[in-house]
Amino acid sequence: MIDNNVLGLFDRWNAALATGNPDNVVALYAEDAVLLPTVSNKVRHNHDEIRDYFVAFLAKQPQGVIDESNVRHLSRDLVINSGVYTFTFGDGASVTARFTYLYKRVDGEWKITEHHSSAMPETVTDAPQQDIAAA
Repeated sequence: MIDNNVLGLFDRWNAALATGNPDNVVALYAEDAVLLPTVSNKVRHNHDEIRDYFVAFLAKQPQGVIDESNVRHLSRDLVINSGVYTFTFGDGASVTARFTYLYKRVDGEWKITEHHSSAMPETVTDAPQQDIAAA
């Protein structure tokens, strides 16, 4: 699998989001997948829990764009992609987040087995703290 194919897995996931149907999104996750979502504090451990998250998330009409991608091939059947993406929502709001997708080949098809997404902890307006002792 070449890196463009891995990026294609994200495109497939993003296209599933665009359908607005949570079942289309959940179908891309392995049965035992774990989702650490961007806009929920609850860890999702199975298809029912993952679906529950996407019902609410898809109501916001999200569309993602990868800003930075770092693909590593762990084995013939495992590949990881970590980086930064930005989601724009139907109301015009957006959020930039870090992501990690671990893909596993299951019965010849690539499935998401781990998906971690977290909003960026720093904003552009955050200035580094100056060392008081140096002043």
